[in-house]
Amino acid sequence: MSLRALARPVAAALRAPRFTAAPRVAGVRFGSTTRFSKDHEWVTYDDATKIGVVGITDYAQKALGDVVFVELPQEGTEVEEGESIGAVESVKAASDIYAPVSGVVEAINEALGDQPSLLNKSPEQDGWLAKIKVSDEGQFLALLDAEAYKAHCEGA
Repeated sequence: MSLRALARPVAAALRAPRFTAAPRVAGVRFGSTTRFSKDHEWVTYDDATKIGVVGITDYAQKALGDVVFVELPQEGTEVEEGESIGAVESVKAASDIYAPVSGVVEAINEALGDQPSLLNKSPEQDGWLAKIKVSDEGQFLALLDAEAYKAHCEGA
């Protein structure tokens, strides 16, 4: 099963994503902003460094159940938007992780090797998967904001 297969309505018990867009003043974006893919990955992008931190959403980890293994890409790997960059195995299923943006993997979350359960405990913070040097900011901007992602998860 892939994270893409999770794109169906969920029970009202699932809470909304915790991330909101960074403030904008006179059309200028500051710091970092988080967006979401329809495949249930999130990206927090820092426009100063052009680095996007990638992970799976709380919605995805709840659908997967207890995570027991995480396969991550290698540092230095060039990735294309939409291609598989790893996998998550849980007691319920195994799911591919898809790159929400193109770029080069700058770092991976080594802690997940010993503690894959971080994806369940803190999927949108400590359970991040990889840091990608984003090659096309337009791909990031095309992702869903928090409100659109919530509507996507609710089947709207």
